[in-house]
Amino acid sequence: MVSTYFFGGTVWTGDEREESALLVRDGIVVAIGSEATELANADASTDTIERVDLAGGFLMPAFADGHAHPIFGGLEGEGPQIRGLTSVEQIVAAVRAFAEENPQLEAILGGSYDSSLASEGLFDARWLDDAVADRPVILHASDYHTVWCNTRALELAGIDASTPDPVLGEITRRADGTPLGTLREWGASELVTLTVADHPLETRLRAIERAGEYFLSRGVTWVQDAWAEPANIDAFVVAVQTERLPLRVNLAQYADPRHFADQLTSFITTRARIEELNSPLLTAHTIKFFADGVIENETGALLEPYCSNVHNHGMSVWGPEALTFAVTAADAAGFQVHIHAIGDSAVRQTLDAIEHAMHTNGPRDRRPVIAHAQLVAPDDLARFAQLGVIPSMQPLWAQLDGLMTVLTLPRLGPARSQQQYRIRTLADSGAPLAFGSDWPVSSGDPRKGIAVAASRQTAHGVPENGWTPDEILPVERALHAYTSGVAYQAFADQHQLSWGRIRPGATADLVWLARDPREVEPLDLPTLMIRETYLAGDPRVNLRRNGASLS
Repeated sequence: MVSTYFFGGTVWTGDEREESALLVRDGIVVAIGSEATELANADASTDTIERVDLAGGFLMPAFADGHAHPIFGGLEGEGPQIRGLTSVEQIVAAVRAFAEENPQLEAILGGSYDSSLASEGLFDARWLDDAVADRPVILHASDYHTVWCNTRALELAGIDASTPDPVLGEITRRADGTPLGTLREWGASELVTLTVADHPLETRLRAIERAGEYFLSRGVTWVQDAWAEPANIDAFVVAVQTERLPLRVNLAQYADPRHFADQLTSFITTRARIEELNSPLLTAHTIKFFADGVIENETGALLEPYCSNVHNHGMSVWGPEALTFAVTAADAAGFQVHIHAIGDSAVRQTLDAIEHAMHTNGPRDRRPVIAHAQLVAPDDLARFAQLGVIPSMQPLWAQLDGLMTVLTLPRLGPARSQQQYRIRTLADSGAPLAFGSDWPVSSGDPRKGIAVAASRQTAHGVPENGWTPDEILPVERALHAYTSGVAYQAFADQHQLSWGRIRPGATADLVWLARDPREVEPLDLPTLMIRETYLAGDPRVNLRRNGASLS
């Protein structure tokens, strides 16, 4: 047997306990403290013991991400690198250079650009035409609810002035009615994305590996894939079979209101297919719903209208009755439901649907999830705890960055803007808070998310005392939300080898930080060094394959 003995630092178990030593044997926590219970009573004389001096550092349960899109993020490494660019001109130049370097590609696919770089988030196809005119160019915005494409992409999709807006989508237009080049929500985005060749299996496998390296290097060992469709599910299956899946993933199969009547049977079949793999790394016990879009597109569903239009309440993807029916059906089939709800109307519809499913299907351990919960009506805040609904929140979004100040605040107005991301309020109510990143929509680095949760400030310290400072969450509580909180969401306690806390018998998913994060100023947390990430006791940070770096 192989054992690892950690000493010389703080071992934070996540159970209100701190020790100075930990013993792991064959990937399982054996003993904590008292010199790791005298090396687990010293009766394993045949052990090979590796000693790891923590050098005054901090060993804790590994982070987990309660809401992300690993293949989407990994695929960004296959296209032009436009993330983080600060002007339309820079993006166009990057697309031009990539196209010139890759003349063999039939289409240029990439992500993800900052929607706040153009007025109202509206980007013109002609800007991309200056870079590439003979091949389709399709770029995802950072919200992944919007695409910007060139004129060739519009032509191939047959989109012109006479094309009506599709179900669940908007074709933005110029004053003369011709399509501008910005398509909002997937009903419109699919018009262009389905006209180009899909990513082949090997490309998706590279994306899985790239995403795994990204997360592991940031201390994350479990990820909720919050939008799994058949081609990506196939890739995950092959990744398990060929030992190319680097970390733990749970797949949430995407429920489409246009096709749900035909989907549920396939969801059940896919769940059984994943279970037959009997892999400790891959599960598929969740179904993903979208209740609305996003506020910066004015597709988030609001109880009161947007400031720009007294008749515009946003987009309800399903509508209350259809959402309730589908959630109840998924729940009856034994799935966990994971529902994107941004606006207060969408959150209310979702809570109502979950409550109906509970009353209809009877008691069980269902752990429903509402992702994002950006705007929650005051009357609905207490319902999360009452119904046992997990708010899977993205703490990095709770800051006055460009997306917030340029696109979101003007659409909501001052009063509603102050009610966004009620993280502390929900946690104090007893709701089982879990954190996620929505990567690649935003950074998948938990250190950055915790920094904002504990400060409500931008990286530059704005505003001085934090935005909506009553919602600041102490660092230790944020650590729980990014570890045991997500573990609860993942049903990790029901697994033979649980994770999310350090306790005897648990699998040793660990992250070793250079310092105690509770003693670091929140704005300095993103620079706190991660010395190693352990997946079932196996050190993974230094395991690298070739691939583009993603921020």
